[in-house]
Amino acid sequence: MARHLITSALPYINGIKHLGNMVGSMLPADVYSRYLRQRGHEVLYICATDEHGTPAELAAKEQGLPVADFCAQAHDAQKAVYDGFALAFDYFGRSSSEQNVEITQHFARRLNENGFIEERAIRQVYSPTDGRFLPDRYVEGTCPHCGYDKARGDQCENCTRVLDPTDLINPRSAISGSTDLEVRETKHLFLLQSKLQHEVEEWVSRHEDDWPQLASSIARKWLTEGLHDRAITRDLDWGVPVPADTWPELAAEGKVFYVWFDAPIEYIGATKEWADLDPENRDWKSWWYDVDAEVRYTEFMAKDNVPFHTVMFPATELGVREPWKKVDYVKAFNWLTYYGGKFSTSQKRGVFTDQALDILPADYWRYFLIANAPESDDSSFTWEHFTATVNKDLADTLGNFVNRVLSFSKKRFGEEVPAGAEAGEAETKLGEQIAELLAEYETQMEALQFRKAAAALRALWSAGNSYLEEKAPWLEIKTNQEGAALTLRTAMNLIHLYSVVSEPFIPATSAAMRQAFALKDDTAAWVTPEEARALTAVPAGTPFTVPPVLFAKLTDEDLETYKERFGGSPE
Repeated sequence: MARHLITSALPYINGIKHLGNMVGSMLPADVYSRYLRQRGHEVLYICATDEHGTPAELAAKEQGLPVADFCAQAHDAQKAVYDGFALAFDYFGRSSSEQNVEITQHFARRLNENGFIEERAIRQVYSPTDGRFLPDRYVEGTCPHCGYDKARGDQCENCTRVLDPTDLINPRSAISGSTDLEVRETKHLFLLQSKLQHEVEEWVSRHEDDWPQLASSIARKWLTEGLHDRAITRDLDWGVPVPADTWPELAAEGKVFYVWFDAPIEYIGATKEWADLDPENRDWKSWWYDVDAEVRYTEFMAKDNVPFHTVMFPATELGVREPWKKVDYVKAFNWLTYYGGKFSTSQKRGVFTDQALDILPADYWRYFLIANAPESDDSSFTWEHFTATVNKDLADTLGNFVNRVLSFSKKRFGEEVPAGAEAGEAETKLGEQIAELLAEYETQMEALQFRKAAAALRALWSAGNSYLEEKAPWLEIKTNQEGAALTLRTAMNLIHLYSVVSEPFIPATSAAMRQAFALKDDTAAWVTPEEARALTAVPAGTPFTVPPVLFAKLTDEDLETYKERFGGSPE
């Protein structure tokens, strides 16, 4: 089986993330990782908190904490939420780790040796009020492209255009709010991306036809506009230090690497963090160094992160002139909106992941988000849509099927799977249908088409309900007890099948369904088409229990409560 390296965009350290962040990177990466593991592949799913740069410093200042203490606490808080969502990372690291410092500095030295880093004097915003140079995110103002009045000095959150602080209209300090700003000269390191333009173009051209259109179009747009040399250091107290053995003057001034230089390298750093926990059995380089054909590398991210991972980080890797693994497939997502407006961490607009778990268990959110993933276009979260999806798909189609089958069988046949008649024409027809639907589900999962995969999974659940309605065991038992027992035994085998193949989407619910049957040696990782046709994994005589209600139906009162708490519009 193949070896699959999977990463999702690193969540910023400055606060708990909203549902848009979850569905735009980490959750689909988890669903795909789980699926691949079930199919027998070797998988390494790596993520980490992105801890450097101005967001960390500003958030720490707001809370009155040293930035290192703030990041440690925030990392643990984020990890607790991701555990709550059942994200099965192999490792969730920290970009402030010693491993990332080591590898980032190595990359910088190698780029310098190869002629791709240059020290330049630049003019940068300085705040006399704050007594310091202001790196990009420490400057806020109006975007010159779209007019958004809360744009940051590195990127406009509204139109996603990359900016320099001096581009902003009516700039102000993000620390003090002062508009008394000057432009002074200071020295920084620049990555000479312009010298790598053609190499990046050649590399992208070899991959872009395989990527989703969203990813390839964004990469091509950046390349068409031309790669510009960009500063990769900042005047900050917190970050990967510029190595003194290579740039002693800048190191003495306390320069650190720009967060977007070291953050992608943390994918490698976090893998080394993981390996260093068990160095005798884990080899981090076997995933990253000189393994081009041996490892398939898939990245998950929202569209605002795409340029950094399809152009800027590949340029860095190419310039190092070492055989570091580069991404094979970029799964890019559009935005999940909140009633048509943007989710926003900074504006505290929308539903945040910790709030979501306070309301309902993770599987409700996991299924809804993946079933409505913003793949081909932005998609809108509304409480009306969420409630309708939960009630129709989870409570009625799946949950009610499981409860009806197990409760009725227990009432009429006791606490063991009934034997009944041999499978007949209806069961043969059902088996063929299930095998076809399972094949469709597999196809869409292999293609990373998550909405279509969710539709195929929903169709598998619906097939069980159609079979149950057709056979109507509550009527059948009145005249044909053996036939009713066959129907229920078949339906119980469907429940077991659902417990296996639904696991990437709803792992807790899948475990509850599987644990309902006291099967000996139930180690099946997946269900083959042949097994799906036969529907015999749960034989007659197997003890079973009726699990608690899998999914509670949401009421009109619930809907109004959610809308009152979070608002029924983005404003």
